[in-house]
This record gives sequence, structure tokens and C-alpha cells, in this order.
Amino acid sequence: MKILITAGPTREYLDPVRFMSNRSTGKMGFAIAEAAVARGHEVTLISGPVILGTPPEVSRIDIETARDMLAAVQKELPEHDALVMCAAVSDFRPKITTCHKLKKSTMPPVIELIANPDILHCIQPEKGNRIFVGFAAETDNIFIEAERKLKEKGLDLIVANDITQVDAGFEVDTNRVTLIHPEQEPEKLPLMSKAALGEKLIEFIESKNKANCTPSDAGSV
Repeated sequence: MKILITAGPTREYLDPVRFMSNRSTGKMGFAIAEAAVARGHEVTLISGPVILGTPPEVSRIDIETARDMLAAVQKELPEHDALVMCAAVSDFRPKITTCHKLKKSTMPPVIELIANPDILHCIQPEKGNRIFVGFAAETDNIFIEAERKLKEKGLDLIVANDITQVDAGFEVDTNRVTLIHPEQEPEKLPLMSKAALGEKLIEFIESKNKANCTPSDAGSV
């Protein structure tokens, strides 16, 4: 399969020095990419600014802003069979940006924000038979928010995790998540390495792809 994966944070600039971002390190998305390559798949990894090296045999595209990531996903998606949206994309950006550093004396006391495009919402019409996996990093009402995103974005699976836990979420090598499928009971997983979770998610994509194949598709392989 050809699998498209997004990873890491995005940055939304106020000036050439200051930006809005988040704590994502990209570790989870990179672990999924490594797991996919290890199982023989072709991987394109769209990454925000991180300090991780590119996994062997992975084609990497570096971006900075949410709009950059949307453009990259829209360009690459037609050539891929599955999408894993693991990136922590900024929901908002400053309404006004400057090409020069703002001085302390001229810094506005209030920074007005505008919404960034919702990537999964924008590409939903292009889903077709592709497999879409999303992530929901939450602090409150975790399952309610994850199930809402699952339905609204037309996902085949959403990975819900409580980022208030010290051994899960951002900046660590482990994760503790619940897998939520449409019309199925949630699957709560124990604490595991992000590498192990990456393998489990690729196995899900493989099984979903197999289930999607018709007899005529199978006969033409």
C-alpha cells in the first residue's frame, strides 16, 4: 500500500521570530512511518518542524504552517491508499503577521486570531475507498470529543489519548490510547511504546484494506 502520514506540530507566525505552536515532537507519526516501511509499504511523511531524522525508505516533505500541511496533503493524497493524520495542527493563526520583528514597545496587547482550515474536513470529499485514521489528543471529555471527530470527519478509526497522563501524549516514547471504530465498542489499549502502537495501527490499515477489496480487485493483483 501507499500510506500518507502527517506528523509533528505546525507553526503560525506573528513575525519572523515569534510563532504559535504546540508540544508535539512528531514521535508518534514517525513511529507509524517506521512501522509501515517495516511491513513493506511505501510511505510519504509530511512533517512539521521536528528534530527527528527521516526513517529509512521514507519520503519526507517538510512544512511549517497548517495551510502548508493542507496543500501538501491535497497534493499527495490522490497517489495514496491510506492517510494517517497524526500531526498536531494549529487550529488558529494570527490574523495579522509582519515581515519584521515586532518591538516590545509596539507589540499589540491583544493578538487577534483566525481559524485555520480543518484538513480532514477539506479532503473528506476525496476519501472514496481510502482509509482515514485520525488522532484526538484531549484533556477533557476524551471519548465524547473523539467520537464527535470520528463521525464529523468520516474516519475509519480515531486514536484517542489523554494527554494529561505523564506516560502518554507529547514528548515521551510511550502512549496509552483507546481505539474508536464506527459502530464498534472502543478498544482500550494498555501502556505501550509508540513503536508498538505504530505497528498496531498499520495492522488495522492492512486489515481494513483487505476487507475493502472485492473479489474482482483481488483477482487483478
